[in-house]
Amino acid sequence: MGGIRENVAEVRERIARAARKVGRQPEEITLIAVTKNVPVERIKEAVDAGIKELGENRVQELLEKQAGLAEEDISWHLIGHLQRNKVKYVWNRVRLIHSLDSLQLARELEKRAAPAGERIKVLVEVNVAGESSKFGLPVEAVPGFLKELTGFKSLEVLGLMTVAPFVNDPEEVRPVFRRLRELAGEIEALALPGVEMRYLSMGMTNDFEVAVEEGSNMVRIGTAIFGPRQ
Repeated sequence: MGGIRENVAEVRERIARAARKVGRQPEEITLIAVTKNVPVERIKEAVDAGIKELGENRVQELLEKQAGLAEEDISWHLIGHLQRNKVKYVWNRVRLIHSLDSLQLARELEKRAAPAGERIKVLVEVNVAGESSKFGLPVEAVPGFLKELTGFKSLEVLGLMTVAPFVNDPEEVRPVFRRLRELAGEIEALALPGVEMRYLSMGMTNDFEVAVEEGSNMVRIGTAIFGPRQ
């Protein structure tokens, strides 16, 4: 691994190559630097290298890092599982929540946002591969779930997120990313009010090029930017 600035440049170049390979524009793809277990000083190096979007898995870490980076012109994404009892701390502090996966969580988000007249932007997390260790809805449950969400006035559904299985050969998970893209198309055809398929959040350090080739426009990259973490 090089320094953080070099790593950011290399990741951007790899995203651009993957995009161009399938006739896409690199500018379509948002790079989210994942800051789990990364100290604020190192995150600042990434911001200095042009990173504008940061993703955090845990609410407590997100709040601490927001305080340490308050002067920076950045947007935060909550990309990890969100427990209902943590919603009150984070609902109005992030650009996008990537991990809506239950009606109970939707109700808690609505409860916080509705009295304030606010809208919360969310992605629905889908467990495409059906891994028992992962959060997210099974593919077949997503259309019905989204129909239920149309009754929530404060939630703005902007797309889907998935975490692919960790494999040595990223080609093995290409069908996972392809299925999420197909699902987004099926949902768009339903024309549900308050539901857009603007974003497909898929692809991490191990597999982001394949994800981009399959339609991802948000990649969540930690190790390839910051190096291995504890």
